[in-house]
Amino acid sequence: MKPAPLDHAAPTTVGEAVALLNDPEREAVALAGGQSLMPMLNLRLARPDLLVDLTRVEGLDHIRESAGWIEMGAMATKRAVERSSLVRERQPMWHEATLQIGHPQIRNRGTVGGSMAQADPAAEYPAAAVALGAEVRAVGPSGERTIPATEFFLGYLTTALAPGEILTEVRVPVIPPGRGWAFREVCRRHGDFAMAGTAVTVDLDASGRCTATRIALFGVGPVPARAVEAEKIVDGEAPGEEIFERAGRAAAGAIDEPLADVHASADYRRHLAAVLTGRALAQAATRAGRPEGS
Repeated sequence: MKPAPLDHAAPTTVGEAVALLNDPEREAVALAGGQSLMPMLNLRLARPDLLVDLTRVEGLDHIRESAGWIEMGAMATKRAVERSSLVRERQPMWHEATLQIGHPQIRNRGTVGGSMAQADPAAEYPAAAVALGAEVRAVGPSGERTIPATEFFLGYLTTALAPGEILTEVRVPVIPPGRGWAFREVCRRHGDFAMAGTAVTVDLDASGRCTATRIALFGVGPVPARAVEAEKIVDGEAPGEEIFERAGRAAAGAIDEPLADVHASADYRRHLAAVLTGRALAQAATRAGRPEGS
């Protein structure tokens, strides 16, 4: 299959791209790395009139640290993130999530912004963003705004981006000293989308008890979601297998309607969510207190 006939535009500024996307005479769609959009175009599941190619837009491929945040431009490739010593040292969970995405060929072309805007419920970056308290910057006809990751994912392949807005940057907090983290998933083969996964951070207070726990599940529902009740079970308790297993069961039990498909049943996804959460909590607690959560 080949895409239906469409026009192609290659703007060089964000303003030009926004203007093209808001042309009332044409249905336009933004192209970043193309790892999700191009298959949809080829299968004619998407049939826009205009493809707004962001490849030549200046200032969207940075990876830098600023005021306690790792700022990644929307067009920064996953391969660039993978190779970034800044990300590896200052936000190791995001680096670990990157290593789980597809294969080198996909990471060479796929972008940070493209993955977030695609909002696949089994994708790694959205889950890591929710667990870490990341933010998304977007630019549209009304100017720039910042959207917390916990409010960005609205449903299956649906985000809070307004029509005509472009995601320009993802901001992830630098991991504070002593914070433990873990990122775990199960898939049929390495590089496949996860059947279930979890992203976890946890701190230990002066008495050695868990605090500030964050748990995000992915691959089990329409959006990556915080397991708030499971977090409450852990906070204030000493790390231990029993408490982590109980939190895992609570996280799995809170999934309203687990996804079910040819790869995994709803019951199996619940089971995976429980087991992965318990194991991730144990790993995060072990890392807590070590320098930079190593």
